[in-house]
Amino acid sequence: MASITMKTAAGADAGSVELPDDIFGIEPNVAVMHQVVTAQLAARRAGTHSTKTRSEVRGGGAKPWRQKGTGRARQGSIRAPQWRGGGVAHGPKPRDYSQRTPKKMVRLALLSALSDRAADARVVVIDDWAIEAPKTKDAVRLLEAVGLRTKGERDPRVLLVLFRDDEAAWKSLRNLGERVQIVLPEELNTYDVLVNDWLVFSEASLQTVVARLSATASEAAPEDEGGDQ
Repeated sequence: MASITMKTAAGADAGSVELPDDIFGIEPNVAVMHQVVTAQLAARRAGTHSTKTRSEVRGGGAKPWRQKGTGRARQGSIRAPQWRGGGVAHGPKPRDYSQRTPKKMVRLALLSALSDRAADARVVVIDDWAIEAPKTKDAVRLLEAVGLRTKGERDPRVLLVLFRDDEAAWKSLRNLGERVQIVLPEELNTYDVLVNDWLVFSEASLQTVVARLSATASEAAPEDEGGDQ
């Protein structure tokens, strides 16, 4: 297991914490991460876009002019696609963009993303958020103490894993703008890990994520087949 130094909310060392190799130490599978992230982004699409075909546009029932003798191109309706105000040819219609992604693939992509961040030393573990009341300045002080917020420079994108009952920390950290994102342990996913530069856990949320992913691995493991062959 890889070991990293755990920090306090003031930035001091608070011992070490182990990162399991089967979760934070695998070889990242780039192809699987790409496929899972593509599926995640596709599932976000509303799919409500819609255009009208020539049969759905109002009007155009009469033939604009006779078929022959005018010297002009033959036309059957002023609602054909080549006419202004006509229908749209091959335009978008409402559809579902979601893709079916196997659970094992989703898990492998998340483990690959976590391992990639751990390999780059982009994982921070804090023993306790130490925010008693919702105060934005306490959240700024916390990120500055662990080196994730600096004055005069562009702040990195940070993903923090909190529990629902960390209400004071949640309300304080969510005010720090679009470069700070908060998720629950059960909401941790490949896209959010990859789109952010740093991943920050509390000691408790890290244990929850490790237990969740370990349980998922045991459920996905095939059972030994008994009996004679």
